[in-house]
Amino acid sequence: MSPVIEEHARARLITDGPLTRPVPVDLRYDPADERRTVHIGLPDGTDWAFGRDLLERGLRTPIERGDVRVWPCGRTQLIVELHSTDGVEVFQFEIRTLIRFLARTRTQTPAASPDAGGEPRQPSRTTRPDQGAEQARGAQPAHG
Repeated sequence: MSPVIEEHARARLITDGPLTRPVPVDLRYDPADERRTVHIGLPDGTDWAFGRDLLERGLRTPIERGDVRVWPCGRTQLIVELHSTDGVEVFQFEIRTLIRFLARTRTQTPAASPDAGGEPRQPSRTTRPDQGAEQARGAQPAHG
């Protein structure tokens, strides 16, 4: 069994105000998941899961799948826009961070996978159980 790839990264939360703020995010990939799913864990305990191909394609061209939109912003930034019933969160990532993470995921992906021609994963949003109690104690959500 291949190890799960986790990378702690920083993104900038884009808000309506004049300033953005850095937020820690967790990037995660489990090679045992046949759907080639990546996860972005946000500081408020929310976990977004979607097909790795969405990030890969978003590095080159705007793409949208379900509640997630991804597009390049200049040569060094990538925008990830997440829609939920709570509103919209927009994050700006350094492209080199995501390229490094995606390269690590490719080294752990089996060469011939049964899902190679299957449907890409639809984005999903969940709350991580380990973060729910922290949120209830008054931790600030990542919403701008």
